[in-house]
Amino acid sequence: MTLLVVTAVEAEAQAVRAGTLPDLVTVAAVGVGAATAAAGTARLLALAEAAARPHRGVVVAGIAGGFAGRAPVGATVLATRSIAADLGADSPDGFITLDELGFGTAVAPADPALLEALRSALPDAITGDILTLNTATGTATTAETLAGRFPAAVAEAMEGYGAARAAAGASLPFGELRTISNTIGPATAERGASRTRWPP
Repeated sequence: MTLLVVTAVEAEAQAVRAGTLPDLVTVAAVGVGAATAAAGTARLLALAEAAARPHRGVVVAGIAGGFAGRAPVGATVLATRSIAADLGADSPDGFITLDELGFGTAVAPADPALLEALRSALPDAITGDILTLNTATGTATTAETLAGRFPAAVAEAMEGYGAARAAAGASLPFGELRTISNTIGPATAERGASRTRWPP
């Protein structure tokens, strides 16, 4: 059985393939955003299962924005949890999470054994929560708000939680691996938050 590594765009997938990979690894781009990543990952898992070549786990990989003081540009980060940070409801008293609403959970923990394997392979990687957002953070105010709401978060990206839900639906272990391309905040908006200019 192979490990499925999914990325948002083909440039990220090509970067993963350019490294030294074990034979039993499949790399595929599934699209930008949590919903697209969930659908694309679920489709690949179902096709592999139908072909009697099931995958043994899912890792989402690619670039991410790093929180200032927590994950510098160029760092590798591993998720302890992938959190859908904007999944919930707004209110005059602040954001209400999906968990607090009682409609499920916005938190997808990384599989402990898979996370440990990634840590062993990447001993210098920073570990912490990676936020999944539908909108890249482009203001200092939003960056500060997120940093306050999620003190264990080291980075933000757009696909982790979606791919995690697809993996959970197939009862497979999940992990998230990112390289920091920019610091979260105004610089993200200035550089266009573009994944097409690889490397960042």
